[in-house]
Amino acid sequence: MLIIRRKKNESFLIGNDIRVTILECASDGVRVAVDAPRHVSILREELSEAEQINRGALAPSTDSLLSLQNTLSHIISPDKLSPK
Repeated sequence: MLIIRRKKNESFLIGNDIRVTILECASDGVRVAVDAPRHVSILREELSEAEQINRGALAPSTDSLLSLQNTLSHIISPDKLSPK
């Protein structure tokens, strides 16, 4: 991890095409501006974590599916599923 000290209106570069500029320093936080190409995704960390959690909730794990299948097979026997 690189730790860098910058003052208001100073910038640093990430690669050749991403510029981060310090806009304001206050006791409750720092405002920064990020100038990057459109194809570069910029997302606050807490939003990225929430997105990952939501994606995980949409896709159940294999263990969950096998557990559900096992539970349902004990509740509904195969002979009850066949048409009469």
